[in-house]
Amino acid sequence: MPGSDLRIQLTLDPRYQEFLSTSEDFEVLGQRVHVASLKDVVRGKIWAWVDTQRRASKRKKDELDLMRILEAYPQLRPMMPEEIRRQVSE
Repeated sequence: MPGSDLRIQLTLDPRYQEFLSTSEDFEVLGQRVHVASLKDVVRGKIWAWVDTQRRASKRKKDELDLMRILEAYPQLRPMMPEEIRRQVSE
């Protein structure tokens, strides 16, 4: 709804099913929900970023998201693709 803080993303890609076993409980808008772990979010962003079937603008957003995650969580550098690591200084 307009003005809502709620964003939900659904996917039918079976690779994401394994994220359920490592999800973490968080309070979101007053409700306890399962949320993908940060490492799984990074894995999903990498999958989306390399998917040539996605629009270029969507892939660029995924690239920027990966860069922002790396800036905020430098300990995740080893799991980032080389192209992302080159763009974010240590």
